[in-house]
Amino acid sequence: MSRKESLTEILPSLRQVFGRLAPYARPHAALLGGSVAALLAATAMKLLEPWPLKFIIDRVVPSAAGEADIAASLDPMTLLTLCALGLLAVVALKALFQYVSTLGFALVGNRVLTKVRADLFRHLQILPLGFHARARAGDLTMRLIGDVGMLKETLVTAALPLLANVFVFAGMIGVMFWLDWRLALVALSPLPLLWLLSRRLGTRIRNVSRKQRKRQGELAATSAETMAGIRSVQALGLEDEVSTQFEGANDKDMREGVKGKRLAAGLERSVDLLSGLGLALVLWYGTLQVLAGRITPGDLLIFVTYLKQTFRPVRHYAKYTARLAKAVAAGERVVSLLDQSPTVTDRPDAKVAPRFDGRIAFEEVSFRYGGDGAPVLDRAGFVIEAGTTVAITGPSGAGKSTLTSLVLRLYDPTAGRVLIDGTDIRTVTLRSLRAQIGLVPQDPLMIRGTIAENIALGSGRDVERDEIEAAARLAHADSFIRALPEGYDAEIAERGSTLSAGQRQRIAIARAALRDSRILILDEPTAGLDRDSGAIVADALRQLAEGRTVLLVTHDLELAATADRVLLLDGGRVAEDGAPADLLRRGGRFAEMLRGAGAHALAS
Repeated sequence: MSRKESLTEILPSLRQVFGRLAPYARPHAALLGGSVAALLAATAMKLLEPWPLKFIIDRVVPSAAGEADIAASLDPMTLLTLCALGLLAVVALKALFQYVSTLGFALVGNRVLTKVRADLFRHLQILPLGFHARARAGDLTMRLIGDVGMLKETLVTAALPLLANVFVFAGMIGVMFWLDWRLALVALSPLPLLWLLSRRLGTRIRNVSRKQRKRQGELAATSAETMAGIRSVQALGLEDEVSTQFEGANDKDMREGVKGKRLAAGLERSVDLLSGLGLALVLWYGTLQVLAGRITPGDLLIFVTYLKQTFRPVRHYAKYTARLAKAVAAGERVVSLLDQSPTVTDRPDAKVAPRFDGRIAFEEVSFRYGGDGAPVLDRAGFVIEAGTTVAITGPSGAGKSTLTSLVLRLYDPTAGRVLIDGTDIRTVTLRSLRAQIGLVPQDPLMIRGTIAENIALGSGRDVERDEIEAAARLAHADSFIRALPEGYDAEIAERGSTLSAGQRQRIAIARAALRDSRILILDEPTAGLDRDSGAIVADALRQLAEGRTVLLVTHDLELAATADRVLLLDGGRVAEDGAPADLLRRGGRFAEMLRGAGAHALAS
């Protein structure tokens, strides 16, 4: 993709970003219009600001010839007083209008981008699992927090001043040409050189800003990944290695930042030199015009004042360009996420699912990640009757978790159908489908909050304390919860780090019990637990499974043998299917694996 140059190329990208976010601004159209009107009024006051001084010089102060050109109806002191009061009024009105416009734009920007951030967070949650598998959590967080914040800040610190300066620039040039077009041409003669310089440096400033923003996203991702895996980092003694890696990326970010500042400072100082050249030319040529009687001393004052004001926004161009370049980079990253389309969505005619009985059927179901590559499931077909506990086992990569993900409709099959109670799950809404399926994952989600709040999470209704405690008792969690100083009101640390793996699993089981769903998915619920914790969790799961259709994904063959039925997957196909006792009598793959697991357990 070709790099765009300078402000003339940044603005189309900025328009594209703001155009994508424009629907968010429509509810605030009145406030936005008022802010623009206040900005125009402030511009008018800025144009009027030097005029009282022009009247004083031309009509009150004696001219070079010793004459006083004073308005016939006013004495000098009266005119001087009126001009002073007029100047004060113009400055006060300019300040008022600038305050109103700045506040208005800030309100619109904050309201719009707060809604953008909320929608982006919601959008991230419905993007497919394949997207999240490719993305880095730290970078997504950087986009959600840092990039949206950058857009907020830029609206007030760069976009608004730039817009104001465009209005001021255009107005001042118009007035200068109206007063004397020859002197106006002399005053603006350095502008073409300045435009070429800013165009060349602007490209480099924007490229540096984009690289720096991308590198900051990588830094955020690296730090988030390291903090998430801090136990392994410390256990393996990797502190120096990961710190060295982070410091290297941090140094590169520093060098890019310094480079950007150097380019911006170089452009600002170049503008200072060229504005000084323009001012010198105006003073020289303008004085000749005054002496020739073509313009008044007050007109020359207007030119000098306007010229300083005209070059000021251009001198700040580098600052605005750098900020706008960062805003473009940040905005493009936000918009790219908003434009990501979820692959699993409700059909236009989707209906709310009725209350499930729990009969699950796979009809010639195939699935490939990304639509290509080797099939993870290959024409899998089976029926699970309501109220049955089915263990889904097999080697890693056999398609066990994929199978349950299809039931939850986290993915859609590449071919075939998944039915619950005879209904294709693609014909019902996602919310009503998932609301009737409980889940106990291997690594349960724990949020910041109390234990009671974590148990009630996802129940979809207001839950009474006695219901929470009953669910905890079923999950064998009540005793350890009550042993805590604050009991059910004890705060859980980030990711549940203050709880053991077994305690987190029991909270997840209590959460599933509150959900009152007829279908329950258990994904490696005892993995990583010691024998005692595993036994407690397994007993809680047996109580939870009563009256439910249970899909138990597990490598624990002893746990699988307690199920009503076993589905052994291998290579994406159902290799064996039947009651555990029947599979053992057949002496097939499951029996062989179970005997091997038992021998290993005895040996250990």
